[in-house]
Amino acid sequence: MFCMKNFSLLLLMLISVSACKKDNKIEKEIAEIPIDFIIERFDKAFGKTTASNLAETKKAYPFMFSEKYPDSFWIAKVKDTIQQQLSEETERVFPTLQQEKQEIKQLFQHLAFYFAEFRTPRVITTTSNVDYRNKVIVTDTIVLISLDTYLGSDHEFYLGNQKYIRQNFNKDQIVVDMASEYADKYIYQLELKTLLDEMIYYGKQLYFKDVVIPFKTDAEKIGYTQNQLDWTIANETEVWRFFVEKELLFSTDSKLPNRFINPAPFSKFYLEEIDSESPGQIGRYMGWQIVKAYMKHNDVSLKDMLQKEPLDIFNNSNFKPKK
Repeated sequence: MFCMKNFSLLLLMLISVSACKKDNKIEKEIAEIPIDFIIERFDKAFGKTTASNLAETKKAYPFMFSEKYPDSFWIAKVKDTIQQQLSEETERVFPTLQQEKQEIKQLFQHLAFYFAEFRTPRVITTTSNVDYRNKVIVTDTIVLISLDTYLGSDHEFYLGNQKYIRQNFNKDQIVVDMASEYADKYIYQLELKTLLDEMIYYGKQLYFKDVVIPFKTDAEKIGYTQNQLDWTIANETEVWRFFVEKELLFSTDSKLPNRFINPAPFSKFYLEEIDSESPGQIGRYMGWQIVKAYMKHNDVSLKDMLQKEPLDIFNNSNFKPKK
């Protein structure tokens, strides 16, 4: 029995070492993929726009100027006090974007490796009157980044927002938010009806981040503080038991997303001792663990997994919460 245990442990170690070598080989290959782009500072260009050079700015960025507004509107906007403050603070916090560009390049390299159809887009920065619901916009040809939503969670511009909302208004979240938007482009899933549907959808999104931004921490990927992530890991078994015992996984109760999926200061178990400590979006975390288990136990590509039905992933995941 002793020898058998040692053999099993040795076999597990060999498998782990082999997997690490394979991952390292892939990452080295990804790092060599040529990606060429610049970050276009529309935020700076717009801040320096005058009546005499407005036509030039509009020509360079026609998609940034709605035709329903006359030129006088844009000149007035440039001169607006709030807009000037946004421009000044954005330039102060982001005099350059060297670190951000390196992380974006790594994201693009991973996208190019896993998705043959990916083409490097134009990357353009702007300000958006702190529209935190649209911090990043991604299309096939353009990525638009609102820098005024990444000035730092304690910035005075954000003090009117609740802490859980401004928690991720930091520059290290730019590439994370980009990865979220790209994930949404590649994930195919029919209408989200049950809590499990929601969990698997965001589990796919978070696993996508594991693959395309492996240089980010798990806390950064899900938008938690490290303490929030530690609590969630420590209580994973209890959270799962609650979902199962309350028969929530296949429930279509419309209140469940707000309780366990959507951004919130805490998840709503309606248990005082848990609600006061739990982070919001805990259903996303649980979905993440299910998708991880599925990918561990099935020989499926990232691209194919993103197309799988939630029930297929759940039934073939052999998921067991950490004890």
